[in-house]
Amino acid sequence: MAKLVECVPNFSEGRDSTIIQAIADAIKKTPGCSVLDVDPGTSTNRTVYTFVGSPDDVVNGAIAGARAAYKLIDMTKHKGEHPRMGALDVCPFIPVKNATIDDCTTCANEFGKRIAEELNIPIYLYGFSAKEEKRKLLPSIRSGEYENLPNKLSDSEWKPDYGPATFIPSWGATATGARNFLIAYNVNLLSTKEQAHRIALDLRETGRGKGTPGKLKNVQGIGWYLKEQNLAQISTNITDYTVTPIHMVYEEAKKCAEELKLPVTGSEVVGLVPLDSILQAAEFYIEKEHLFVLEERDKVRLAINRLSLNSLGQFDPDKRIIEYCVRDDAKDFPLGSLTLKNFISSVGERTPAPGGGSVSAAVAAMGAALGTMAGFMTYGKRQWESQDDLMRKNIPSIYNIMSELIPMIDQDAKAFDGYMAAMKMPRKTEEEIANRNQAMQEGIVQAIRVPRKVIDTVNQSWVWLTEIAQNCNISCASDIQVGVKCLETGAWGAFQNVLINLKDVKDETIRDRLRDEAEKSIVDAQNQSKTVLEIIQNRLN
Repeated sequence: MAKLVECVPNFSEGRDSTIIQAIADAIKKTPGCSVLDVDPGTSTNRTVYTFVGSPDDVVNGAIAGARAAYKLIDMTKHKGEHPRMGALDVCPFIPVKNATIDDCTTCANEFGKRIAEELNIPIYLYGFSAKEEKRKLLPSIRSGEYENLPNKLSDSEWKPDYGPATFIPSWGATATGARNFLIAYNVNLLSTKEQAHRIALDLRETGRGKGTPGKLKNVQGIGWYLKEQNLAQISTNITDYTVTPIHMVYEEAKKCAEELKLPVTGSEVVGLVPLDSILQAAEFYIEKEHLFVLEERDKVRLAINRLSLNSLGQFDPDKRIIEYCVRDDAKDFPLGSLTLKNFISSVGERTPAPGGGSVSAAVAAMGAALGTMAGFMTYGKRQWESQDDLMRKNIPSIYNIMSELIPMIDQDAKAFDGYMAAMKMPRKTEEEIANRNQAMQEGIVQAIRVPRKVIDTVNQSWVWLTEIAQNCNISCASDIQVGVKCLETGAWGAFQNVLINLKDVKDETIRDRLRDEAEKSIVDAQNQSKTVLEIIQNRLN
């Protein structure tokens, strides 16, 4: 699988559009690099670029951007609200898809080594790439900022990891490293810079120092004032949004502001955010306000509204959520993104895939969709309002089953990729033959896991479908019946795919275990199907 790495270089120029564009163009012209976002700030005098590519490509893109900046940015003239120490202040590498922190550490070292040699500038490693504990946190490296660099570079304890320990007035120094996704998130206040900074000190993990930690873990923060907007901001970096999510920062900031009688006027994200961080916020407000929202796009819209992310400029999910920026449904889900007509036609072609496995997943997904529809045709209708609470409980679960089954249409078509790749392995020596046989066995077992997953997912639906069948709008009886038979058929088709592939599994113990598990699962599916159909029939009688 191709590796995708994100690079988010922060350049110390946010006012001169010519320079900002020149750096963006240098990155865009690098083969394999896709620029997703360019976010300049006038008061901060800083621009955050976001681009993705393979590990090698993003390193080349970062070097191209640094080359352009070296010719255009003069740090002796730089002033801005944001802490900084160099023209290219920080250049982090972040794993996005099929990449690891180790891959990104390699990127940081490669970038640091090459750019230090080419431009003869000092480079520090931070984050997961840091070689010393005290250099892990960026604020530690940046302490004293550009103005203190001559002293820092003369201190042997702060010798750069790459490049000379020499102060380059026009450049300063650069930090590079590997890190997990960092969210640059700001809360807007109608206040002074000092009041915003006071709240930032209360929120950030390090607090006010000297043993007085702040409220939120994995949060860095300062306060500043944006002259162009006539407002202050609590500017935060959330270094682990799974520990402290965006909505927690926003809600805690509002509490602190309320205590000081200060109005919060919204918030903003600088750069891109992971989809999960936005959905976390949506789920928080859904639970807090007892809302009923299922569609992913509706949840995104809710989070944008509740966090007031449009307060300083449009927050376009397709341009600000990284998964949406890099998603290519036609490439990632070639079957699932087809029209129904084209999918059916592709099944009818003279090719082995898509075949029975993909069709089984598609049929099962449609069965779950019919169950979801029956729930929706009951929920919110006056005649059936006594069932609203029950439907609110069951609809999301059967909807999630539908959503889980859809990607399996493509997963089944790709299930044999590993097996087919193993068949092409060399087999000239005994060792090569043994390695090939082992890889083929691993590939066939993996291929069997996909239809097994279809059966297991179908079987998760019965408890929710049963309650819907017992209580739904009876006008949807036939829809439930068709849905049940689709789910059962999908499971049966997947079961046949398991059986036909089991014959290629050489290990009898593994083969017998997989067969026993599959047989129990299909019997369960058939029995549950019968039960739900009887419920509907009894209601019709």
